Amino acid sequence: MSKSFDINDPVFPKKLEEIIMQSGGYPYDKKLKREKYEEELEILQIELVKVQQWVQDTDQRIISVFEGRDAAGKGGTIKCFTQYTNPRHVRVVALSKPSDVEQGQWYFQRYVEQFPTSGEIVLFDRSWYNRAGVEPVMGFCTHEQTSKFLKDAPRFEQTINDSGTKLFKFWLNVGQEMQLKRFHDRRHSQLKHWKLSPMDLEALDKWDDYTKARDRMLKHTHTEETPWIVVRSNDKRRARLNVLRHFLAHLDYPGKDSSVIKDTDPKILGFGPDFTNLGE
Repeated sequence: MSKSFDINDPVFPKKLEEIIMQSGGYPYDKKLKREKYEEELEILQIELVKVQQWVQDTDQRIISVFEGRDAAGKGGTIKCFTQYTNPRHVRVVALSKPSDVEQGQWYFQRYVEQFPTSGEIVLFDRSWYNRAGVEPVMGFCTHEQTSKFLKDAPRFEQTINDSGTKLFKFWLNVGQEMQLKRFHDRRHSQLKHWKLSPMDLEALDKWDDYTKARDRMLKHTHTEETPWIVVRSNDKRRARLNVLRHFLAHLDYPGKDSSVIKDTDPKILGFGPDFTNLGE
């Protein structure tokens, strides 16, 4: 964490303010204009409604996993999926810490219990990948448990694919200074301060530890069958649009209008550890 940064100071440091957008090698100087963002978002959400109907009509099962550091933009991206869809068919899962009973179960068990039934999409706001990130960094599991997880996860995800369930894994990548800015905004907002947890504050000094954990996770669990879709998220608007475009482009549903979905931005969305480390 920068020595010039004090989260309790209501004024965010000017030196950090000047570099937040470019932090982590982000390729754009400014956010996408709101008017353009909202126009494109609406078009993509219309396509999402078509997907929802197709999933119901054909008994599809879809899982989307959203991972990333705290304040990377997972919750807001998920809201773009759910804003105009039916919660009976598009469900968000954000599990709290495991109970005593769950701690004694097979690690993946409590996540499997949340998997979609026929005609349902499930969006995981954090997932079984806690074992590769938060848990080892914060000391909630052993090195051996993480190593076992990294071996088991690709096999586990292959069984998901083999079952006919479609699996998307999104990693939202945020720069360090941008994360500090978002934490600072939460700390001094009467509406958002509840989103800043004691664990978030503790994590401020663990940026490098989280980077190592992320890189190790991507190295072992990015496969051809279940790839990590990496999305640079310093600009939440560009991130959300590119997540939706990728999701829609990889589904074959009736009435699909590929001309409005457009291609993803290769500066914003890529795959696996090589893309994650560009510019860092």
